[in-house]
Formats: sequence, C-alpha cells, structure tokens
Amino acid sequence: MKFLFDFFPILLFFIAYKLYGIYPATAVAIGASFLQVALFWLKNRRFENMHLITLGLIVVLGGATLLLQDKAFFMWKPTAVNWLFAVVFLGSQFLGKRPIVERMMAHAIEAPQRVWSRLNLSWVLFFTAMGLANLYVANLFFQAQSALDQAAGGATDVDQCDALGGQLLQLCQHAKLMEENWVDFKLFGMMGLTFLFVIGQAFYLARYMTQSVPPPANEENEG
Repeated sequence: MKFLFDFFPILLFFIAYKLYGIYPATAVAIGASFLQVALFWLKNRRFENMHLITLGLIVVLGGATLLLQDKAFFMWKPTAVNWLFAVVFLGSQFLGKRPIVERMMAHAIEAPQRVWSRLNLSWVLFFTAMGLANLYVANLFFQAQSALDQAAGGATDVDQCDALGGQLLQLCQHAKLMEENWVDFKLFGMMGLTFLFVIGQAFYLARYMTQSVPPPANEENEG
C-alpha cells in the first residue's frame, strides 16, 4: 500500500494529463503532493522526509513550468528527485552510524553490515540510473519540440497540431507522441522499474527476515 501511496501524485498527474494536458496536470501534481504530505501526517503524526523532498522540488520546478509555460522544468523533476535521493543515500554510507536502508528496515531484518552497505549502494545506483533514464526519455521530446519550433519559425504548442498541415503537422504529431511517451514512462516505466527493483531486493533479503516462532504447546501451558 505504501508503494502505491508514494506514486499517488504521479497517478493523478497521468489522469489529468490525459484529460486536460500537461499544464493543468502539473497543477494537479502539485496539489496532490500537498495532499500526500497532509494525509501521511494525519495518519502518522509525522512527516516522511522523501515526501517533503519531492514536494519541495515539485513546487519549485512545477511552479516554474506553470509560471514560464515551459515544460522542461517539470520534465527535469524526476531526475532532480532521483539524483537528490542518490546523494542522500550515498552520504548516509559515510556519515552517521548506519546507512539509510538499515535505518528503514533494521526493525524487520537482521543482516550483516556488509549486506546493508551493498543494499544502500544498490539504491544509489538505482536512483542514478532512474534519473538518467528520465533525461533520455525527456530529451527525445526536447529534440522533437526543437525541430518543430525551427521548422515553424517560433514556439509551437504540440496541443494545437490540428491547426497545422504538411511537414509541420508531422513534426507536431511526432513531438506530441514524444511528450506522451514521457508521461507514460513517468508512471508505468518508473513505477514498474521501482517495483521490480524492490521485488529483487526482497528476494535478496529473504534469508535475513526475522520471524517470531511461537513456543511449543507444552511450554505455553506451563505455570
């Protein structure tokens, strides 16, 4: 459930994008992030650091997207979030007594220190790779939009392709497709890759899971 809750703003962004386009969807994502933080606090009476980091970045970069009407800021956000997490996890490897992964999971798992270090570094690599993957997919849109703008002689909205014709129409449709591919990757690609990564770690950690073993029946009845 927590896994789905963490992707709650992305899901609402995806739905809003399909209905209204990227700028209204960006506003929805900002509001959803505030709602996510509020709901977590109401349930747990504390804040989740990752939620706060994500909220801060989405307010800054999403706000810049809405203020300047530039999609690039919001498209950079997943990379900024993932790379910031990578830096935080890497820093915990050398600062403090325990890496972040151990602090989060030590209550349920007893593992040697080398295992925690490997897991923590694997998250650093995962966050770094996710940031690069987002840049790659977003850059496909940036290139397509740039080609369209150059051919049209100025900035062109890919939501207004129907007003164009000939080569401009083809370039606009291609740019719109690249934008939609990024939105799909933001939800399905990132969520799917994260899910697979977590499942892989669960298999790796299965041997270290702590289990509460009930006492034998004869011992329960003694005394």
